[in-house]
Amino acid sequence: MLQSLHALLAPALAERLTLLLNHVLAAEAVATERLRPHAARVVSVKLEGWPSLLPAPPTLAWRVTPAGLLEWCGNDAAATPDLAVQVDASNPALMAARALAGEPASVQIDGDAQLAGDVNWLIQNLRWDVTADLERLFGPMVAQQLQQLGRSAAGGLRTALQAASRLAGRLRSRGS
Repeated sequence: MLQSLHALLAPALAERLTLLLNHVLAAEAVATERLRPHAARVVSVKLEGWPSLLPAPPTLAWRVTPAGLLEWCGNDAAATPDLAVQVDASNPALMAARALAGEPASVQIDGDAQLAGDVNWLIQNLRWDVTADLERLFGPMVAQQLQQLGRSAAGGLRTALQAASRLAGRLRSRGS
């Protein structure tokens, strides 16, 4: 049953992720300019080291459009992408906390050198301006409050994860 639920949710989540990525890309003209020369090229992203207790996420692939945005390949993903990005997902909670803090994930990039350079630049420099989106929805006063709340929550989560990691390290060293 879990597999059938996963099969239903994975495409919907991939489509939403594509919308979010395109929203972030479109907000920065330099991002779409960097991707335009790579139109029709395929970039795949795979989460490596995913915990075996959780359903494995699929490898996702996107084709770069002539506008410098991304189009999810769905089940038509290229067998050999022009660029393969492997993301270290051995600790999904820590990965999420780092993402909330605006830290880039640990990645390995293989494939076309020029495309790799541009994707690496995007990973290092492109950030979602959540505050600007919140301001458009709620106005500047509420957006500032929500940003502070989110920053506090992310900081608390990061602190808790660091403490749990230290505790796990101590328990492992005592067990050895």
